[in-house]
Amino acid sequence: MSDDAVLLDVENGVATMTLNKPEVRNALTAELSHAIIDTIDDLETRDDVRCLVVTGQEGTFCAGGDINSMVERMSGDMPLHDAVRNIQQVTSRAVRRVYEFHRPTVAKVDGAAFGAGGNLAIACDCLVASERARIGFGFRQVGLAVDSGTSYLLPRIVGENVAKELVFTGELLDAERASELGIFNHVYEDFDAEAEEFVASIAEGPSVALETSKRLIEQGLSSDLKQAQDDEAAAQAAVFATHDHEEGATAFMESRSPEFEGSSAV
Repeated sequence: MSDDAVLLDVENGVATMTLNKPEVRNALTAELSHAIIDTIDDLETRDDVRCLVVTGQEGTFCAGGDINSMVERMSGDMPLHDAVRNIQQVTSRAVRRVYEFHRPTVAKVDGAAFGAGGNLAIACDCLVASERARIGFGFRQVGLAVDSGTSYLLPRIVGENVAKELVFTGELLDAERASELGIFNHVYEDFDAEAEEFVASIAEGPSVALETSKRLIEQGLSSDLKQAQDDEAAAQAAVFATHDHEEGATAFMESRSPEFEGSSAV
């Protein structure tokens, strides 16, 4: 097995980023967080990536923050405030880079996604899970308030009151309950095969249109209806001029399935 903190595989338009620190249950060490940031920075420049999958090595998605590192830094000579800030900055940036990736993202959750690891999962656009997947935001278990984006990401999925309950109780949700709350989009029995099929259905789509739709939905969360409609109208003009729109319209008229290339302007 590679010693790299992150493993990257790109095939058929799907970039799979695998967290590869199984000895700490893929906890967000500084090394792993920097590797996530660097990997996504690289992927942003590539034209062959139409969808990003985030997953973890050896049956754990991500166990959260690196508690050992926190203890070591806070017991050192650095002032407590500075130590906490330094730890949070890199972890939070890793979560944010996943959230800000311009193409569709899918968290493939097998095993536990806890604390900051839960945030890394819900920073993705869609979450698919195995039947043994678990997710929780139990910062209270280590006597901490929420961090790395919980206060922004979680209420947008489950609502304010449910987000507060999950944080106050520290409940570790099983796959079925997380699905009921809308955190997991799908829970699969044949996890790898069904997750691959789901991801392929996204990667085979019109990438410019999907990227634009992702941006519009995110903007729409903080705008009124008129502004959202105006933004859509402005964006649609650009998407209309893509090869994939031409192919989609032609395929519709010919009553066949479109074969999108992920291309931009005609």
